[in-house]
Amino acid sequence: MKPIITASECASESAGPRPPVLLDVRWQLGGPHGRPDYEAGHLPGAVFVDLDAELAGPAGKGGRHPLPDPEEFGAVMRRAGVSRDTPVVAYDGGQGWAAARTWWLLRWTGHPDVRVLDGGLAAWTGELSTGKPAPAEGDFRPEPGALPLLDADAAAALARSGLLLDARAAERYRGDVEPIDRVGGHIPGAVSAPTTENVGKDGRFLAAELLADRFSGLGADGDAGAVGVYCGSGVSGAHEVLALELAGYRAALYAGSWSEWSSDASRPVATGPDPQ
Repeated sequence: MKPIITASECASESAGPRPPVLLDVRWQLGGPHGRPDYEAGHLPGAVFVDLDAELAGPAGKGGRHPLPDPEEFGAVMRRAGVSRDTPVVAYDGGQGWAAARTWWLLRWTGHPDVRVLDGGLAAWTGELSTGKPAPAEGDFRPEPGALPLLDADAAAALARSGLLLDARAAERYRGDVEPIDRVGGHIPGAVSAPTTENVGKDGRFLAAELLADRFSGLGADGDAGAVGVYCGSGVSGAHEVLALELAGYRAALYAGSWSEWSSDASRPVATGPDPQ
């Protein structure tokens, strides 16, 4: 199943016999909380989900946005009305990172039918609602492991034996600046691949063939080579995993990402431009 859905497709399905559960996950790194924007207007029937509190565990050794406890995540999804056999559509304010994080978590824990609203709320042309929905309790029970996941050691090994993509901005990859984490730079052997280059000016994903060309040019080999992705804390990296899926690649996510890697002073750090 294609992991994205257009606004017109979402509107049509929402009015149909099997409407998707809509999850509003508006979030910005270091920005204001998304709930006030949600309360001011959201897709009709959408339930707000808090990325920091509900789509991540407590910050610590595992990074700034470690994976949430699966059982706690399942309880959040059930309260939002998610069942195993109901389609789910996640959207955010347009950047796509938080929606992709939701997509990745649900897919990783075994949900078979999850999509991201391409272009986010900005792409929606229908009416918005200020009502607070009260969905019936869902029955979704997480079964982690449906998507590949890397830890720090596996990410380091993949950077040597396959292709590890760094989805952060190029200046953070090079180590020119580091506004958040302990030190700048990248995992040795990783290739710079800013996730912002997966979308057009409207925030929608590039066509699948353009994404395939991009990742092939970065060294992805659909026949043999393993591909992994990391970012700052496992959020924008999920967006790149989704882009890779659109391009025909199944990629693994290093969820701890640079926030976990750089917190351990014993791990090596590379700086400077991409060796490619």
